Amino acid sequence: MIQRIQTLYLTIVVISGTLLCFFAPVDFISPENAENYRELSMTFTGVYDITNRAMPVRLMNTVSLSIISVVIPLIALVNIFLFKRRILQARINVVNVVLCLGWYAIYAVYIWFAKENFFVEWYMTPWAAIPLVNLVLTLMATRAILKDEALVRAADRLR
Repeated sequence: MIQRIQTLYLTIVVISGTLLCFFAPVDFISPENAENYRELSMTFTGVYDITNRAMPVRLMNTVSLSIISVVIPLIALVNIFLFKRRILQARINVVNVVLCLGWYAIYAVYIWFAKENFFVEWYMTPWAAIPLVNLVLTLMATRAILKDEALVRAADRLR
């Protein structure tokens, strides 16, 4: 199990997906011509007004983004232990890829909603790239899984 390259890819997906739960993928700042200065941050649990850093105020809940952020590494973790069922592993990886793309769709909706309702400009942080990295790693793991399956089938034909 550990000696397979797809296990390494999926382990990185688990670790980076878990890190995404602790860092803000986007920050919002009021435009220069605004009457009062506001600084917002979208974290795992919602959009917070962090202008007063001592007492942040939650302005919007981001439950669906939180759920997808938890499900992606959880699916990858479960998928690591399905190493004897390679076809199922590949299919589950396709679901994970769709979830990574869905994360960006929901992310865009929340950014649009915050921009329209709170009149702020948004700035992506480097943490917003984690689902894209997870998507690429999951695709690489799927390719390695299918390569293993082809190797096993070829060995079965030789017997």
